[in-house]
Amino acid sequence: CNNCDIEILDCLTPRHDIERFGMLLVGSIKHADVLLVTGIVNKKCKPILKKLYEQMPKPGFVIAIGTCAAGRGMFHNTYIVDEAEPLDKVIPVDAYIPGCPPKPEAIIDGIVKLIKKVREKK
Repeated sequence: CNNCDIEILDCLTPRHDIERFGMLLVGSIKHADVLLVTGIVNKKCKPILKKLYEQMPKPGFVIAIGTCAAGRGMFHNTYIVDEAEPLDKVIPVDAYIPGCPPKPEAIIDGIVKLIKKVREKK
C-alpha cells in the first residue's frame, strides 16, 4: 500500500527533520550504512533484497519498518504473499519499527535507538 514509504518521506520534511540525527538519503546502496525496508518480502523481492544487503558496506544495518516488513501484514491472506516471509528470514534485521503505518515519530525514534545501540557497541 506504500503508506510506510509516505511516512518515511514525512520524516525528511522540515517538520520532522531526520537529517538532524545524521540520516541522509544516498543515491547508491554502496554508500548506505542503513537499509530501511518496508512492505512484504515476496518471492520477487527476496533475491533483490539479498543482493542489496550484500552490496552494503559492512557493518551495515537493516531496519524493518511497518507490520508488513516484520511479517506479512494486512496482505497475509492474499495470493501475492503465498511465498512471502518476514524480512528477518531473508536478511538480518537490526531493528523493527511496528505500525501500519508507523508514525514519523516512531520511525525517528527507532532509528535513533539503533544509532545509540551501535555507538554503545563501539
